[in-house]
Amino acid sequence: MQIIKHITKNDGKIFARKSQLQEICLNKLIIEPLPNNKSEIWRLTSKPKFSRFLDYEFSHDFYKPNIPGAVEAEKICRIIVGENKKINLKENNWEIKELDEKEIFKLIEGKITACDTTENWSNLVNHFLTNKANIVGINIQGTEIPNLEIVCNSKENFFNSKTLICNIEGGSKVNISQINLGDENSSLSNSTYFSIGEKAVVNHGIISYGNKKSHIINSLNVIQYKDSEYNLGSLQFKFDFARFEISVDQKEGNAKTNIKGIQISRNNEQISTYAKIAFYGPNGFLDQLNKSLANEKSHSIFEGLIIVPQIAQKTDASQLSRNLLLSNYAKIDTKPQLEIIADDVKCMHGATISQLNEDEVFYMRSRGLTLNEASKLQLRSYYQEIISFLPISKERWDLLTLLLKNH
Repeated sequence: MQIIKHITKNDGKIFARKSQLQEICLNKLIIEPLPNNKSEIWRLTSKPKFSRFLDYEFSHDFYKPNIPGAVEAEKICRIIVGENKKINLKENNWEIKELDEKEIFKLIEGKITACDTTENWSNLVNHFLTNKANIVGINIQGTEIPNLEIVCNSKENFFNSKTLICNIEGGSKVNISQINLGDENSSLSNSTYFSIGEKAVVNHGIISYGNKKSHIINSLNVIQYKDSEYNLGSLQFKFDFARFEISVDQKEGNAKTNIKGIQISRNNEQISTYAKIAFYGPNGFLDQLNKSLANEKSHSIFEGLIIVPQIAQKTDASQLSRNLLLSNYAKIDTKPQLEIIADDVKCMHGATISQLNEDEVFYMRSRGLTLNEASKLQLRSYYQEIISFLPISKERWDLLTLLLKNH
């Protein structure tokens, strides 16, 4: 595992001079270079696939991505992480400007200084490996902001590491689409941080789109302040190994979080989502739905945890896992969980694993549809609930057609 050797030897091949953030992460990783595979959030991870994720040559270099979809279909403000372009955009009602190094460290510091290494291993590795050119930090303020599209990508035969930090000021409203593109035979480490101010509204879509033998670990860390609203739609597919870690902290309560995600696995792929939502004040709201579709010999994983301490009275939280198994050889593991101390709450969780409805398929075939056409019609409705939640227009990227084509 080439990446781990760089950490344990601290040989200076990645960085001759390290930033304060890199030194903190390195000191933790030298003691525990790999996550504890007995931990609940790592025990189901495929060891061979995880080893391959770490076994590519590391590169800081920028490689211009081939961005799918109709790029000029609508007005989009695009940022490609690693392109190292200055970001300073301003109109009458809004402004997007770069954060300096001290501001970036302040937004990340709390997550990594006193953290458990296994729980935050993905962020620690990312921050140790990512150089200044592959970090984008932006401050977003205002309304009527153009749709933001932020792209992270890997390059064939290399391991690439990217970091995104967004500070969304109070009262702002923004749509952010994050596109993670995995090149063939490559690995991508991506860590994202959102700090969402009071009364701000963020609609966030994450599409992680891989290629043959591509790998990704994508960590999302969100802090919400009072009266803010965060809406996340996510899609993962075509990765040999993909791991999506979601951490949302409602710091003061009185905030809304809506999450809808889907992961689609086939062949021998392993695709997983781990979500931890914590409430640190009263009157918090969560509505989370995670869907998995597993075909052939693939493995899909969802583990969710809702944390409601004593201070978080009047919390209203729901976490559901709905899964579709399309093969006798595929495997789905799902485990939504509640950790509740507060006594005046409304919380629920649940999970289902099913197959395509045979009665519906029979009915559609009796009306002249082929088996393939009937199956795609059922899948269309299964996908649509999540796709419609992404802040990406059909004109920009017809995801539904793309998914059905790859079925």
